Amino acid sequence: MDLRGRSFLTLKDFTSEEINYFLELAAKLKADKKKGITHNTLAGKNVALLFEKPSTRTRCAFTVACADEGAHPEYLGKGDIQLGKKESVEDTARVLGRMFDGIEFRGFKQEHVELLANYSKVPVWNGLTDTYHPTQILADLLTMEEHFGHLKGLNFVYVGDGRNNMANSLLIGCSKVGVNVTILAPKSLWPQESLVKECEQYGKESGASVTITDDIDAGVQGADVVYTDVWCSMGEEDQAAERVALLRPYQVNDELMKKTNNDKTIFMHCLPAVKGNEVTEEVFEANADIVFDEAENRMHTIKAVMVATLGNKCLI
Repeated sequence: MDLRGRSFLTLKDFTSEEINYFLELAAKLKADKKKGITHNTLAGKNVALLFEKPSTRTRCAFTVACADEGAHPEYLGKGDIQLGKKESVEDTARVLGRMFDGIEFRGFKQEHVELLANYSKVPVWNGLTDTYHPTQILADLLTMEEHFGHLKGLNFVYVGDGRNNMANSLLIGCSKVGVNVTILAPKSLWPQESLVKECEQYGKESGASVTITDDIDAGVQGADVVYTDVWCSMGEEDQAAERVALLRPYQVNDELMKKTNNDKTIFMHCLPAVKGNEVTEEVFEANADIVFDEAENRMHTIKAVMVATLGNKCLI
């Protein structure tokens, strides 16, 4: 499959076959790395890493992935460039596109990553915006596939803030690949109806169901995966007290996990976790191996995205 030259801004832009291709390539790259094999597919490439928001996993994943495949990563924090301030996003994109072969962006506005892709004329990869977090979802799907041996037909429940970038992206990713997805959240934090309808259409094509509910008992029944994220996203710290009070009943704890009535349910988290808020220490530590497989898989799936869209040879 030839995806060279494509940007990776949201999973809406990719078919189920293309998403599964990323996962297959990531699995190969992961297995090869464990054997000490790298492919130099990005030799001679220079990659700009634009970070308005800091991150452990995203920065390290892109940096190591570049190094493994022969590219040079250049980190540009919010104090290093004038993105959208003294210089427009469009002009920044045109400058970077003449100097770099690919651009990663992690920041606030989805509009900015789209402008970078439109004006730079090189592949642009979304490391997170307030709307979407597609590289995380690839890592999540790879982790689920590794654990269960398949994706289609799994029952996935996201618990917490149902209208943040993670809930949005999990809705898209799961419904595209045939995973039954439930967003379990108070009604004031439900995802946009327009996105739900889009994902219901994806589900019709893949065989996945899409459920939005505030009923905890019904929502987690039969879950194979229970997933949560921080209750306050980056930039929403002023809403912390209100959000904690609203979401306290939705904490992932032993009682909630038992409500699945499935003794094989696993817990997942995109990290960083605020233990004692969205998840208890006990549930987190009982599933720590899976959570940190998920964290490691950020690197393998990000590498797959870069190799597929910028690499100089096709590996599968």
